[in-house]
Amino acid sequence: MRRRIFFRLMAAFVVVIAVIAFSIELAITRELRPPSAGRLENALILAVIFALLIAFYFSWSAARSIGSRLNTVENFASRVGRGDLTARLNDSSLDEIGKIATALDDMATALEARFQELRTSSRQLETLLNSMQDAVIAVSREGRVEWANRRLERLVGHARVDAPVVETVRDPDFLAAVREASQTKDVSSTRATSVVPGRIFGVTAAPMPDGGAVAVLRDLTETERAEKTRRDFIANVSHELRTPLTSIQGYAETLLEAAPESNNYREFLEIIRKNASRMARLTEDLLTLARVESGEQNFELAPTRSEQLLDEAVQSFREIAKSRGIELQVENSAGGELVDADNEAIHQVMSNLVDNAIKYAPTGTRIVLGARPAGDRVEFFVRDFGPGISSEHLPRLFERFYRVDKARSRESGGTGLGLAIAKHIVLAHGGTIRAESELNHGSTFLFSLPRAAESPVPHEQQRA
Repeated sequence: MRRRIFFRLMAAFVVVIAVIAFSIELAITRELRPPSAGRLENALILAVIFALLIAFYFSWSAARSIGSRLNTVENFASRVGRGDLTARLNDSSLDEIGKIATALDDMATALEARFQELRTSSRQLETLLNSMQDAVIAVSREGRVEWANRRLERLVGHARVDAPVVETVRDPDFLAAVREASQTKDVSSTRATSVVPGRIFGVTAAPMPDGGAVAVLRDLTETERAEKTRRDFIANVSHELRTPLTSIQGYAETLLEAAPESNNYREFLEIIRKNASRMARLTEDLLTLARVESGEQNFELAPTRSEQLLDEAVQSFREIAKSRGIELQVENSAGGELVDADNEAIHQVMSNLVDNAIKYAPTGTRIVLGARPAGDRVEFFVRDFGPGISSEHLPRLFERFYRVDKARSRESGGTGLGLAIAKHIVLAHGGTIRAESELNHGSTFLFSLPRAAESPVPHEQQRA
């Protein structure tokens, strides 16, 4: 670099001296005659040689100074490029190079501060992730491990960075979720049962900006074991209660037939019969809910027309609604769209929703049933024009035993399980269910079912 600067400066000096010498030579030749011209030319030559020597000295000095300072800048840039942000030029000169050096020092100081903040944030994040009870692993776009927290390392025994992720976690469902998140750029969730033998994990994989994915594995083993124990307990207790409740109800009805009209015993027997009947309904609903939740309930899905499901619900409740002064209407049947459904199970869902609507709809109003296309699904709805439900209750409506008006629900004979059963039946069909309501403007319950592509099966064959 120093040599290049020297030759450029020297060339500039030579050009300037040559131009000046040529101009003087031209002036002498025109104005003077020999021998005076000859003496002046000799003096001019000596002056040019002397000027060249001076130019050489200044060029060499300037080249050495500028080259040394530029070499320092080059070394500084090289150190910063290698990650050494402590490098500084410390050039306080007031010329252009000095100003550039000062600006570069300021830049290096700012970069060092930012990188220090990033390192601190990175250490804090790593500490946080390592303290989690859930296992976390980051996977690159090429399917290699970028990082894993200690929880994952304790689970699998090893998690080598830059190794293929399949060598760390061999569960196919986990690998499929990570691949889906990386390719589709959407969050993917699944269950993994072979990460650790005998344990169940819930996997949530989210895409990363660079094309990879980060996955969180939550141990669900104890939760699912407790849930299964709860379901088994409810199912066993409900099953054991069926026989004694049936007996109590039967004996109470028999005694009622023989009890005199004026005797107080009749009133007591009626109370016994009524409560035994309610307990019997409760045990039946508990058994149904336990079977649906556990997956023991087998649903025979078949292509069914939406209008058929709506017509069956209207036929089942037309007389009950009429006796209460309520009109049932079918507003839209989705043009006879086909859905994949178990006819009996979806009839139970519709019955729960219509029965609830009748209980809360004022006399003289109407209840509207309908269905409408919704993408790859068909959405059914049951709308009443009753008092409505306040917004704080909507998120919990489908929880078991949850009641908006507890006193009225008990008086009407409800068990508090109807909507929970409806929810699990719809979820088992691959659909969704929700409620919309506004106080004093009625309520609408909506559930969707996947469309069917096959020809509908006759209703008689479905029942067979």
